[in-house]
Amino acid sequence: MQQFFYEIIALANPLDLAVISGAVILGIIFGSLPGLTATLAVALLSTVTFGLPVDIAMIALIGSYVGAIYGPSHASILLGIPGTAAGAATALDGYKLAQQGRAGEAISMATVSSAIGTIIGLFALLALSPILIELSLQFTSAEFFLLAVFGVLICGSLTAPDMPVKGWIAGMLGLLVASIGMETIQGYPRFTFGLPELAGGIDIVPVILGGFAIPQVMRILRDLSEKADSVKSVKNLWPNWREVWRRKFATTRAGLMGVSIGVIPGVGEDIAAWASYDAAKKADPDPESFGKGNMSGVIAAETANNACIGGAIIPVLSLGIPGSPPAAMLLGALNLHGVRPGPMLAFEFPNFIAQMAAMLFWAAIGILVYGILMARVTGMVLRLPVAVLMPMVVFFAVMGSWALGLNIFNIYMMLTFGLIVYLMEEIGYPVAPMVIGVLLGSMADVSLRRALLGSNGSIEAFVTRPVALILIALIVLSLSLQSKFVRGLIATGWSKLFGLFKTAKKEV
Repeated sequence: MQQFFYEIIALANPLDLAVISGAVILGIIFGSLPGLTATLAVALLSTVTFGLPVDIAMIALIGSYVGAIYGPSHASILLGIPGTAAGAATALDGYKLAQQGRAGEAISMATVSSAIGTIIGLFALLALSPILIELSLQFTSAEFFLLAVFGVLICGSLTAPDMPVKGWIAGMLGLLVASIGMETIQGYPRFTFGLPELAGGIDIVPVILGGFAIPQVMRILRDLSEKADSVKSVKNLWPNWREVWRRKFATTRAGLMGVSIGVIPGVGEDIAAWASYDAAKKADPDPESFGKGNMSGVIAAETANNACIGGAIIPVLSLGIPGSPPAAMLLGALNLHGVRPGPMLAFEFPNFIAQMAAMLFWAAIGILVYGILMARVTGMVLRLPVAVLMPMVVFFAVMGSWALGLNIFNIYMMLTFGLIVYLMEEIGYPVAPMVIGVLLGSMADVSLRRALLGSNGSIEAFVTRPVALILIALIVLSLSLQSKFVRGLIATGWSKLFGLFKTAKKEV
């Protein structure tokens, strides 16, 4: 904590504050425009900041990340159309409030809630990251392999709840894509098909830009006729601090839920927002008012999706596993800048966690200031024709892919992955597990073979170490919970236990 407060003061210089201000504003614009996501914002800035010092680059990336997660609240409230999935829950009540003439009040409460959620997330980052780093020092190759498998499976399960096997298939496709290129232990080329451009493997930036930008652009241009009318006037943007204080316990609950969901590999801010919205609805004395203009719905969703940022960064820094798609791009950017997340982070960059937390703090201040100041501006920007904005997105995606090594082959890969992901999503396959699979594929491949080589082909390392057994148990549990039979047994057991408890209470 002492180092954290020192880093806050160290970042309070004109250059760093200017960079984080510009990044937050850019992130808000990216998040508020339908089709531009936080993942895309971080991906494009990763290529732009490649030649900058690592501290300046991280300030820009964190600022854009936080701003782009908050930004969809503007489109959700003013248009009723969320810019990203993370803002979908906000649209349910935010747009109804705007139609009632309370657009300014809704935006101000969303802004304050997002800032509070970001601060809750950064304190969780400070508290939990050192613990996980200490735990990861006990990991061997067997644990890292099982951790990668667990990350892909849990991401697939939660991003495709209607049919988890689709999420698992998408994750396995990501693992296969990660195996393309020169094999790292014996130096043998795999799946290169004689193309020298594939010998170095598939870069993560074209995969993410293609997977998140191209399909979204295609869908928005396809559905141009569904664009809604925006709210014409935004008044009373000053936050009601008394109302914020009155809802302090609900806000804290939403923040803790956001952090908890963010820590789960690959899940993301959209699930955090919906889970918190559902919890707020169940806890509210008037649940029927949700979806009709209840401010609690806006507060719960916005607090949770921004708190999820700190939670998603925790496994990035401590284990090298992203907690959400934007965090996956942040992990790629860290690798580009020579920062190795994981057990050695505390030794190679002893102050890095405190620096990241301080960046989140200033980003929270940034959205609190610029989020309110930009409310009327984004209202005007949102009325621009989508047919003008989307080609600009494609242009920046192409330039971002090409800038990585000035290689035109990356553009071909970006467009190819964009088309593949679009077709996958049209038939119900989520993109997040595929991206997580690409990121974790190398770690899973190398760790598995190192573990087997170290034990002469024996699986003893996987079944004798306590941490490995815990991870195996989590994998089996995550697979079992997808069975309707198992879920039915658990539900029946809980109902019987609750019935016994009620009976005992009556007798007492």
